[in-house]
Amino acid sequence: MTFAEDQLNITILGAGAMGSLFGGYLSRKNNVWLVDVNADRVARINEHGIKIREKDGDAVFHPSAVTSTQGLETMDLVVVFVKAMFTEQALEANRHLIGKNTCLMTLQNGTGHEEKLLRFADKRHVVIGSTQHNSSIIEDGYVNHGGGGETYIGVLEGDESLAQPIADNMTSCGFPCSCSKNVKKQIWSKLFLNTAASSLTGILQVPLGFIFDDPNAHFLMEQLAREAVSVANAEGFASFDAAEVIEGICDVLRNARDGYTSIYADIKSGAHSEVDTISGSVVEIAKRLGVEVPYHRMVVALVHAMENKIQNQIN
Repeated sequence: MTFAEDQLNITILGAGAMGSLFGGYLSRKNNVWLVDVNADRVARINEHGIKIREKDGDAVFHPSAVTSTQGLETMDLVVVFVKAMFTEQALEANRHLIGKNTCLMTLQNGTGHEEKLLRFADKRHVVIGSTQHNSSIIEDGYVNHGGGGETYIGVLEGDESLAQPIADNMTSCGFPCSCSKNVKKQIWSKLFLNTAASSLTGILQVPLGFIFDDPNAHFLMEQLAREAVSVANAEGFASFDAAEVIEGICDVLRNARDGYTSIYADIKSGAHSEVDTISGSVVEIAKRLGVEVPYHRMVVALVHAMENKIQNQIN
């Protein structure tokens, strides 16, 4: 996995909150194409650029946006930021962008995404990871960068340094990124936040700060975190301390107090959420390992019930 130049040709599948955030910043030093099925969103990005609301004001970037990548040649890097249920469909539609030296990277929430990417690239070219960055859509082409932090990536097979050029490139564009020898541990670390707090923001329809401030929501967050830690430790990739995990989640909730999550946005709009690849993935792993996770089962059922309620227009 070597790149001849510092400037990369990058396609990002999905111009939603996270795709726009990363697409904007990566366009600082790379040739970036954002792919989205929403023609109005694509037109707005091409006309006005991507505007990102930061704490110190708005930043504007100008990647290219397309509804189709026909005519584009193979990429150095393809980044998947569509919802998990659309991953294979998006990669199949853009298979012509994936050459023998193309890296496929996912920073999607949840676990198990690498199995889908392996249909399109070998283990040495599949990069998985997690990011502490949070983003929400204000309107098409305009997103709020609710919180930042470290991004960790690693390859499925081979020396983790093989992904170093990607990490260096992301860091130079404003997203500090490190290669990890145990990227699965980093994915669990991100999953703790999503399954313990993000799921609750969707159910309660509140920003992240509410989960920290409200004693009832805080209690639920802690129970979900403890369950997830039990499952992670049983899986055996790493050993986590529940108290440290909870404190880490609290740090994020304090620092991204006004942040909104994708599950919040999906439930609010009546769209299908990614709860099955977030909280649902904890339930599935727990079932395989014989670990009891009643709070997670309740969360998954509640999210699906809320989706059904809104889709059926029940007040």
